[in-house]
Amino acid sequence: MISSDQCIKYAEEKHYCPHCNERLSCCHAPEFHVGDGLGWGTEIFFVCLNDECSLFKNGWKHIEETYCHVGSYRYVLLPGAKKGDNMMVAGRSAFRGSIVDPEALRSQNKRFQQEKEALKLLDSCVEDKNLEPVLYLLTDEAAGQAGRERAVDLMLELNDLACIDPLRNHEFRLPDFENKVNLALDALLKANFKKECPYCAEIIKKQAKICQYCNREL
Repeated sequence: MISSDQCIKYAEEKHYCPHCNERLSCCHAPEFHVGDGLGWGTEIFFVCLNDECSLFKNGWKHIEETYCHVGSYRYVLLPGAKKGDNMMVAGRSAFRGSIVDPEALRSQNKRFQQEKEALKLLDSCVEDKNLEPVLYLLTDEAAGQAGRERAVDLMLELNDLACIDPLRNHEFRLPDFENKVNLALDALLKANFKKECPYCAEIIKKQAKICQYCNREL
């Protein structure tokens, strides 16, 4: 599988359509070649998405008269190739949803590296009393589930009430995991003889009858 770094590199290359001189868009290649059913041999290619391109504009009539079908052509260039080819497409939207977005890939790369660093820090977070990697993994919805599950267990070992507000205010994508986190938070409060005020949500002593923050009777 092609790496995101390689995708970014391809997306920054400049290639131009010989029919309209517009810059080609870097796109993820379709799984199968529409002509022979075989793969392209690459996960990335460059395609002209200019609707005013002469190849695309004239292709509709040619396909209708030749094949009695509705469709047109887009100019396609494979990585490393000097000359491209014409690819039949069914409509204007073809490939527009598969354009490689370099900024999105860079953001994804940054998130992935942060996840790797957080996972590495889990091994020493209890000894170092470092809550940060645990909170990162618990609030990163794209992180691997195994690492997030481990973070829940380490949260209890860290026994740091500073994790409560960030986690209570986080919107979890998976209800089952959210329930597991909330159960762990309840256990953490219980272990520290604390509870959350049902009115202002501040953390107070378990035996308190009046909240010291909002003065409401409990």
